[in-house]
Amino acid sequence: MGPVDDAEFARGWLAERGVSGEDGRWAYADGFGFTAMDAADAWNRSGLDDADLVRLALGLVDLLGGYWLTAELRRLVRQSADDSLGRVYWDGYRERLARPVPQKAVEYSLWVDWFEDRQTAPVAFAEVLGNDVDRLRVHGRLNQLGAGGPLLRRATRVLELSGPVPWPVKHGVYECVATVPALHSALFAAILASYHDIYGDLEPRGALALLNRLELPTHTEHLARLRNVLAAGSVNHYRDPGAWRAASGDEGQPR
Repeated sequence: MGPVDDAEFARGWLAERGVSGEDGRWAYADGFGFTAMDAADAWNRSGLDDADLVRLALGLVDLLGGYWLTAELRRLVRQSADDSLGRVYWDGYRERLARPVPQKAVEYSLWVDWFEDRQTAPVAFAEVLGNDVDRLRVHGRLNQLGAGGPLLRRATRVLELSGPVPWPVKHGVYECVATVPALHSALFAAILASYHDIYGDLEPRGALALLNRLELPTHTEHLARLRNVLAAGSVNHYRDPGAWRAASGDEGQPR
């Protein structure tokens, strides 16, 4: 079952419950609204087998959006001893991270639930990007990361979300990505997030060395200031907020 089938499966499941709608606005026939939180509650009581539960949840996220469904789905995948569920789940996440239009619920789930948890970050980062980078590196085809299309979109989004991933987990991937000019802006965003996220993680010397390899526009916002705080050995904005304020360079805070 592919992503389109996931959505159609979910649409049929909703119709069986008298729910219909479009563009994220769903309701019962009497007009009473049906939200992603309602869907998460009904999904938990659906009685489907685990593989169909994964596909249903992914389809419901496509149709309704919403974080609650992704949180419930993560719980199911983490608690299951069936490896095939993880394969279905990560296939679904990779495809949604590669779409032309971002799937915000999936991105938020990856960042907050998987990457901010140091126990799950290594597996999640490998599944959505690290394994592909390793495979391409072994075959001397890292340039494919920058060739455009789904893989470039997915790599860009994962890098931008990867601030909380532990430095030893992501450093090797960052090193490979630094050889791909099309991903330099995304890698800069990754290093910036590694410094500014509450749970961001980096090693200043290694991060600065990577930063100095990137081909970026001269007036890239926050570039000079980030270089300076890393050169001073600062590890994270929240551990020493004064370091960012005191550093010379462009003014202002990252978004």
